[in-house]
Amino acid sequence: MKVTVTVNGRKIQEEIECDLLLIDFLRSHGCMSVKRGCETSNCGLCTVMMDGRPVLSCSVLTARADGHTIETLEGLQEEAEEFGAFIADQGAEQCGFCNPGFMMNALALFRENPEPDVDEIKEYLAGNLCRCSGYEGQLRGILNFLEWKKEAKR
Repeated sequence: MKVTVTVNGRKIQEEIECDLLLIDFLRSHGCMSVKRGCETSNCGLCTVMMDGRPVLSCSVLTARADGHTIETLEGLQEEAEEFGAFIADQGAEQCGFCNPGFMMNALALFRENPEPDVDEIKEYLAGNLCRCSGYEGQLRGILNFLEWKKEAKR
């Protein structure tokens, strides 16, 4: 079947197999930030934005993305670099494997709720698996980033 998907601002038209997962489609088009973790929709590593909302690309058929806009971390470099510096400052990136999915979900949270409290942050990011940390560094990084954004508005 033929699909048309806009990936990071680039329109891609391609003939695909009907069972092709979005994660595999994206990785075949150079989006290496999209990681394969659990393949059961439980870890968040494969998170991308579809029409501005976070989705788990290991659970979405590419056919369902036909006509939609997909953003990966590669397409959000400015936002990602700005936010990522705060995560790195807390030493929360460690191995880095979970970072792209974590950052995609955090960026989605900031778009949805620019001033979340600690409980809202924890709830929103609960589906992100990180085997290296206790999540406290990521939480400190998020809180520092949000404080910095608030100060920048003044």
